[in-house]
Amino acid sequence: MNADSALEIIEKIVLSRQLSPIEQLIIRQSWIGKSYDDMAQNINYSSNYLKVIGFDLWNNISNVVGQKITKKNIQLILTQYLQNRNLAVVDSTRDNLVLPTEDVVASRQIEFPNSPLLENSALYINRPPIEELVRAEIAKPGCVVRIKAPKKMGKNSLINQIVKSARTYNYQIAYLDFQEADQAIFSNLDKFLRWFCTFISRQLNLNPRLDDYWDEDIGSKVSCKVYFQEYLLNQIDIALVLVLNEVNCVFEHPHIASEFLPMLRFWHEIARVDEVWQKLRLVIAHSTEVYIPLKLHQSPFNVGLAIKLPQFTNEQVKLLAACYQIDWMNDQQIQELMSMVGGHPYLINLAFYHLCVERIPLQKLLLEAPTLAGIYSDHLRGHLAILQQEPELAIFLQQVLKSNDGVFLDALAAYKLESMGLVELDGNLASITCELYRLYFQSQLEQENSLFDPFRQSYINNFAPYSYFRQYLETEWRQWMQQSLPLSLIWCDIDYFKSYNKYHGLSAGNTALQQITSTVCDCVKYQAAFIARHNVEEFVVVLPKIDTDNAVEIAENIRTRVQALGITVRTQAESEEFSTGVLTMSLGVATIQPNSQLYPDTVIAAAQQAMIQSKRQGRNRVSV
Repeated sequence: MNADSALEIIEKIVLSRQLSPIEQLIIRQSWIGKSYDDMAQNINYSSNYLKVIGFDLWNNISNVVGQKITKKNIQLILTQYLQNRNLAVVDSTRDNLVLPTEDVVASRQIEFPNSPLLENSALYINRPPIEELVRAEIAKPGCVVRIKAPKKMGKNSLINQIVKSARTYNYQIAYLDFQEADQAIFSNLDKFLRWFCTFISRQLNLNPRLDDYWDEDIGSKVSCKVYFQEYLLNQIDIALVLVLNEVNCVFEHPHIASEFLPMLRFWHEIARVDEVWQKLRLVIAHSTEVYIPLKLHQSPFNVGLAIKLPQFTNEQVKLLAACYQIDWMNDQQIQELMSMVGGHPYLINLAFYHLCVERIPLQKLLLEAPTLAGIYSDHLRGHLAILQQEPELAIFLQQVLKSNDGVFLDALAAYKLESMGLVELDGNLASITCELYRLYFQSQLEQENSLFDPFRQSYINNFAPYSYFRQYLETEWRQWMQQSLPLSLIWCDIDYFKSYNKYHGLSAGNTALQQITSTVCDCVKYQAAFIARHNVEEFVVVLPKIDTDNAVEIAENIRTRVQALGITVRTQAESEEFSTGVLTMSLGVATIQPNSQLYPDTVIAAAQQAMIQSKRQGRNRVSV
């Protein structure tokens, strides 16, 4: 059996689907013993990206054949699999491949639901009127279709339906998933746009010719526009549907997003008057709300057709059950399942797969669902692993779990939790997506309390961690630039707090910390946009639209009110450390007017240095 025969067996017998070009390459190259590094040398993908695709591919095949498949054992296991099913390959030519009967193929039609549904899948459930609206929209010259949905909600399956519709119109199609980009690609706008143009060129089977059109004198965005207009769009006589998936990856790089997204909006605008640009039909898909500040006339997210994928309705769940040939479920049983997982497409599909293929009783499935013995264990543990890596998110999720009415979250935390699919947002008001998540994470996060204890104190009075503070400044910086207004920071440090903890104990220290943080919040509740904790005893207060004089006045108010708390300290006779007998604060103030020549680090460093100056001058004072 050669590589081509193996590929045909995998597509027609094992997986019952056509593999992507990258998957086909991995099969062929693995069959002849090539490593991922060898494969990467001849194509425009990194070996790490190939490993990710390969990992999913081997898992998909392993789930069907019932044995662990790897690059090294693919030949042996695939041959054994065919022999066990009385399927033979007479020789190594494709013409002599003995294909399975229709019954064998039918038994393989229900795939494990861990990848997007193909465009002709019998398991795809329409969510009217979405599919018809999208089909009509992409027929319009210069259109924009915007799809928003958390992960596992069917966004990619809908994209496959859009691609299918585009093919019926005989349109050209280019697909770009921003998850494929290395982090280095986002280092600067020029590098990013050159990668973008190169990627689309290859999607259209055109040789990249960036150097012929790129001109540093006119800038990267104009060069990108010229490249599309004079080269890519001029090479085709029909419409081009350009699918940009996981655009939320761009949101995480504000210096790129603030330029790239307005560029897409501009392309849509010029399509109104330019026939060349009318060929371009944009499909923009993302997993969460856009938190990059853009002016209304610059954003591509307030034009075109907006699609927000909803959960399945009761009737749609019944229709999907019929697709799985589950005809024994009555309305009450459907409702029991939806009471656990809602209408979440992936969670519903996974349940039906196990009910149909694995023959797991419904009551057993529901009883074990929020446990590590249940069918959702891998899915749930994947989310838990992310929360363990980002304990700040776990604290925010715990706040959501404790509320039946939803809670207001920090914008960045809401963005991350929504993109994971764990919460639903009404503005910044977050509520848990389904009962499955509530039951599982209530249990797991209680068990993980020791892990999150160091971070829990960071959220007294909603003080955010320093990492969120940095992201917040970078996100808001451009908006402050456009407003041409001052921005002040106050860097606050509790004097001798480590010594206080040493003499009075951690319990007393926590009590004192709560009193001080509450006082700081009260002093700035009408002016501060954000308060972050740098470490246990240091806070940073962000004051947009506040000049130096007013910031100093606010800082002085904080200092005097903290001192007035009268949090007494026990001193030793030989020590003059606590000269006032109470805890005090040293504060530093810095003010800046954000502009393109300055960065957030400038004002951060200035505020911190001013605080250090207060320390050096005797503490319990404000410095600028």
